[in-house]
Amino acid sequence: MILYTIAIYLYMLGVTLAAPFNKKAKALRRGQLHVFKELKQKVDKNARYIWFHAASLGEFEQGRPLMERLRREHPEYKILLTFFSPSGYEVRKNYEGADIVCYLPFDTIRNVIRFFHTIRPEMALFIKYEFWSNYIRACHHYNIPFYSVSSIFRPNKVFFRWYGKTYARVLKYVTHFFVQDEISRRLLAKKGYRDNVTIVGDTRFDRVIDVANQAKPLPLVEKFCKDAPFVFVAGSSWPPDEDMIIPYFDAHPNMKLILAPHNIDERHLNMIERKLRRPVLRYSQATEDNVAEADCLIIDCFGLLSSIYRYGQVAYVGGGFGVGIHNVLEAAVYGIPVLIGPNNKGFREAQDLLRLGGCFEVTGPHLFNAVVDRISSDEQLRQTRGEIGKGYIVSNAGATDVIFNILGLTKKV
Repeated sequence: MILYTIAIYLYMLGVTLAAPFNKKAKALRRGQLHVFKELKQKVDKNARYIWFHAASLGEFEQGRPLMERLRREHPEYKILLTFFSPSGYEVRKNYEGADIVCYLPFDTIRNVIRFFHTIRPEMALFIKYEFWSNYIRACHHYNIPFYSVSSIFRPNKVFFRWYGKTYARVLKYVTHFFVQDEISRRLLAKKGYRDNVTIVGDTRFDRVIDVANQAKPLPLVEKFCKDAPFVFVAGSSWPPDEDMIIPYFDAHPNMKLILAPHNIDERHLNMIERKLRRPVLRYSQATEDNVAEADCLIIDCFGLLSSIYRYGQVAYVGGGFGVGIHNVLEAAVYGIPVLIGPNNKGFREAQDLLRLGGCFEVTGPHLFNAVVDRISSDEQLRQTRGEIGKGYIVSNAGATDVIFNILGLTKKV
């Protein structure tokens, strides 16, 4: 614990020193300075809270099906949502599914005591990789059940290395592990954790099904796509993705393109527009009168992509030529084939879809052109591959139900 404490304080020092020069560090430091004031102002001392913690946006999406079901079925509870990363907090600080959204104070003993004196949740659910030792031990001390949700364990993690034996003791304070796969279950079993481990899969499968069922109507997008023989949706694209997609689009006049870049700053949008050789329109400038005249619609706002995928016959999920692919499930849930770049090895759902045939890997323009040529000309192939992807998602859904049952939150009919 001494080494852990030293590491936390060194991290805090690093954030402070980096703040004047780094935007993310500056946001984190500012959030940490104000978090207790924010909690004190917002906490209702008479309310019953359930606490969800997510490192960033990806973990938030995994916790979201649980939060939203809790909201629907248990109005007697309020929800506290904490983030560690500014990239999660800044995007979701106004999330209406939680009553309080704030940063998680750094995991020092002083902060932890202050945190639990300010708010005493009835249970805590930490998503995926989050194991903050002092918070977990404090939950045990205050008799607050602590749950690890959608967690994944691998042999190279600190818990299973010789130097991590002391830190691994924190696992004994976890009330229940809801793990994603058999490998995680076996690793925990070797540590002696058997009765409190359940394989539930990934709650993101439930999330994308919920999103698809609740997809908002987008009249302008519908009008853009009307009568188009082939609509290609490229989501979360980066420049290397766009350099491959745009030349193909320019050379195929029967194709309409919906492009939702990962980065929507003005510089990037201008760069995309300069590359295009066919009529293009930004979504923010689209009207009923002009949208049908465009061949490419650029989505220059957030929050629409998960609903837009359903308008395509084929989808491309970006990031595979750089940081790693984005959420392939958001597209596959609509029963359309999905293309991705080569940086997909660390994404289990992408690997599964590639193996099953619901997804295509493209490694460059030549292969991209060949795959899109094949898919665009074969409706039966598109339907078959799309159904594989959707079937995979449906068959892996249900984690939320299992978790709710074990937590005792399932509504009795």
